[in-house]
Amino acid sequence: MHAHPSPPSSLRQRARAATPTELDAIPWLAVLDTAQQRKVAQQLQVADAQVGERICRIGKQANFWFGVIDGLLKMSNDDSSGQAITFTGVPPGGWFGEGTLLKRECYRYNIQVLRPSIVAGLPIDNFHELLKNSLAFNHYMLNQLNERLSQFIAAREIDRISDPDLRVARNLAALFHPQLYPGVGSMLRITQQELGYLVGLSRQRVNQALNTLARHQLIRIEYGGLRVLNLQSLRCFPQAVPAQNPEHANGSPR
Repeated sequence: MHAHPSPPSSLRQRARAATPTELDAIPWLAVLDTAQQRKVAQQLQVADAQVGERICRIGKQANFWFGVIDGLLKMSNDDSSGQAITFTGVPPGGWFGEGTLLKRECYRYNIQVLRPSIVAGLPIDNFHELLKNSLAFNHYMLNQLNERLSQFIAAREIDRISDPDLRVARNLAALFHPQLYPGVGSMLRITQQELGYLVGLSRQRVNQALNTLARHQLIRIEYGGLRVLNLQSLRCFPQAVPAQNPEHANGSPR
């Protein structure tokens, strides 16, 4: 038996072509015409990223537009000189960094892998080529930037919230955003420990918050993740908690 060589340390060295299934998981490909889709499929690079790896680093030049095919990433500024802030999690279907690429700047945040993930990257020159030649891609990008702006405004508000249940509810609602993270659907694969990393709370406190949200029938805790039952009410928690049957308000009939 021969020992398998360890994988190359660089994510770039592990890059490969995307499979047809992985291409199907990229939401913006559908807005391109057939010729553009074929060209992008040849330009895209995909790699398997391990827990703890950095996809982007503060101060590093942006060379790719990145997206998550599967897995979970964390966007934060935890190596900067300022106060540590987790901006958002990035679940399946999420693409990020377009603002940095548009200005050809260096990253102002870190992107770290929270669970084994499949990450895709489109080279920056191909990204700008799409912007130049595809009106549909421009429309997609405008929507993306608009939703991203709203997301970061909300993230700043969340960062000031001291109530743990409300912090968990707001962060969960952000992870189920249908425009930014269309690959999630109604079921997000995430552990309570991973959610704790994103929210800035202990796993035990996250567990309490999730059980509170489950009692209000906003989410259901399932094996390997969470299912959202009422996204609009989750976004507006606690003001928009659905009325419960009086017989079951305390968990059992009187």
